[in-house]
Amino acid sequence: MGHVADIEIRLLVEAIFLRYGQDFRDYAPASLKRRVLQAQQKMGAASISALQERVLHDPAQFAVLLQQLTVPVSEMFRDPEYFLALRRHVVPVLRTYPSVKVWVAGCSTGEEAYSMAILLLEEGLLERTICYATDINHASLDRARQGIYALDRMQSFTRNYQRAGGTGSFSDYYTAAYGGALFDKRLRGAITFADHSLATDAVFAETQLVSCRNVLIYFNKQLQDRALGLFHESLSHRGFLGLGTKETLEFSAHARHFEVVSRAERLYRRVAA
Repeated sequence: MGHVADIEIRLLVEAIFLRYGQDFRDYAPASLKRRVLQAQQKMGAASISALQERVLHDPAQFAVLLQQLTVPVSEMFRDPEYFLALRRHVVPVLRTYPSVKVWVAGCSTGEEAYSMAILLLEEGLLERTICYATDINHASLDRARQGIYALDRMQSFTRNYQRAGGTGSFSDYYTAAYGGALFDKRLRGAITFADHSLATDAVFAETQLVSCRNVLIYFNKQLQDRALGLFHESLSHRGFLGLGTKETLEFSAHARHFEVVSRAERLYRRVAA
């Protein structure tokens, strides 16, 4: 039975690519299968083929499926040690630039981007920084732009913030509004949220820091290498790259283009060609 489902998934991702240009063909098979089966169940489709028929004929159904396939799992200052490493190793170098560009790739609903903006603000760098935050999921990007999160998440966000070396009071960055927490206008204004696919799109800016965490784990080796190639191309001379805790550069085609800054925190630096 598994075999049929695998065929159906291949046909589904091919159909999505041909119809909508979204490319899931090089996503890691196990996690893709798990997500497709969850989506099939949630959307009440009798089979993956039935789901495919619906999605092909109804863009609104595709939007629902896309939300399932790129289901965001994020929190502010996730893995606080990573942000401590940014403060320690990256910030002093960014201070030497008259203007800075940061790219948060695969930003999902925006938690990572706002964490980055808060860190840059506290380090006196936000004024001269353009922060790009990109994702393929339009619904997630809309939520990110609004900058509103559930109030009951603020407690864990605050704990992360404190462990990440936060120098202020986390509650200063949001106001309770609309039954949620609305993040400060300064932070929202500092971030440009945009649609960008690591599978199909090209580099759009020269950056000094790329942060792409817990995205590559969903890609197969080929797509990981494509994404890492984009980051390498985007980074300026001696620019920094941060990955997620379960991700590494070391076995990639681009390993020789980077040196390790902090292995535990998955922080790397581009070396001269």
